[in-house]
Amino acid sequence: MLAAHRISQLPTDLGAEVAFAGRSNAGKSSALNALTNHKGLARTSKTPGRTQQMVAFSLPPLADNEGQPLDVRLIDLPGYGYAKVPEELREHWKREIDAYLHQRKSLRGVVLIADIRHPLKEFDRMMLDFCFATHLPCHLLLTKADKLSRNQAMQALAAMRQSFADGLHATAQVFSSSAGTGVEEAREAVVTLLRTPRD
Repeated sequence: MLAAHRISQLPTDLGAEVAFAGRSNAGKSSALNALTNHKGLARTSKTPGRTQQMVAFSLPPLADNEGQPLDVRLIDLPGYGYAKVPEELREHWKREIDAYLHQRKSLRGVVLIADIRHPLKEFDRMMLDFCFATHLPCHLLLTKADKLSRNQAMQALAAMRQSFADGLHATAQVFSSSAGTGVEEAREAVVTLLRTPRD
């Protein structure tokens, strides 16, 4: 694990990595812990906004599509829009995340975390639009699905996919870190992103 205040402090820009983005209260750290099967990997807290740096988690090498070993990482981006932090720090995160998304050559895709109980926020839509404009794959995890009935969760997923017909572009699934819902599907999505070369 490596915490970086600036993109220049991240691991060498080689191999492949997937970034995790989302609002501070959407369950991003819990999702990372569930996907890696490591409860203490990303810090969770009852106070959203604890991730105040970009945190790189190195994973065991992955065989690429040609069977060659590939160094892979998950990058936990600072949560957006909820943390009670000074405006100056908030602006710093905004600049660094923007630079990261534009400049990082090993970035293969984004996993966007959003609470299934609420409509997408402006930041979520901006991230989806950015990914589409830059041909960066995006996989949307609709978290906290255990807070809804299965039927409600499926309706929310269907509504989300319908919104993609209106110009949003991503794959999407229901997810619950506490109930284990969708964990295997999400792992497969992350591995697919890591193995997919950028255009």
